[in-house]
Amino acid sequence: MPTTPDVTTAPPASGRDALSDSGLLDALQHQVALFARRAEQTRLGGVGQVRNSMDRAAYLLLNRLDKEGPMGVKALAAGMGIDSSTVTRQVAPLVDTGLVKRTSHPEDGRAVVLQLSPRGKARLEEVRSSRRQLMELLTEDWAEEERQTFCTLLTRFNEALSARMAAPAPPAQGTSPA
Repeated sequence: MPTTPDVTTAPPASGRDALSDSGLLDALQHQVALFARRAEQTRLGGVGQVRNSMDRAAYLLLNRLDKEGPMGVKALAAGMGIDSSTVTRQVAPLVDTGLVKRTSHPEDGRAVVLQLSPRGKARLEEVRSSRRQLMELLTEDWAEEERQTFCTLLTRFNEALSARMAAPAPPAQGTSPA
């Protein structure tokens, strides 16, 4: 299906008045929405045969197990900011396909620990490599400093989103706190 480019206004060149801040924030939210849609459409899966071959949930779970080592469902869920039942559902196909192993906790045999299998490690590296190639293609005309700045700002943005999600919800407008 053909797509047409999304048109947005460029952010104001300078000035810090309310109107320009509003325009800049409108442009920012629009670009974030476009990014979210395009990322979901393409799943930013990489290039070649590996493209779109691993969904976001699987990638994030495997990546966390690789970076932080074996852990229980509760620890994995807490680290990802999601519910344990969601992790359990998302891990099941990874166990079924041999990417993750369930083992007994070394100190409490009743507890289950999730661990990246050698097959999972190899698969994760294959997907990482493909995604790394995609990032290289998308930013091939960027200076290294631009890549670093974008990564730093995107990391900061994601951390702010995570903190916002973890914060208690503010009281609804028009109501007073009890």
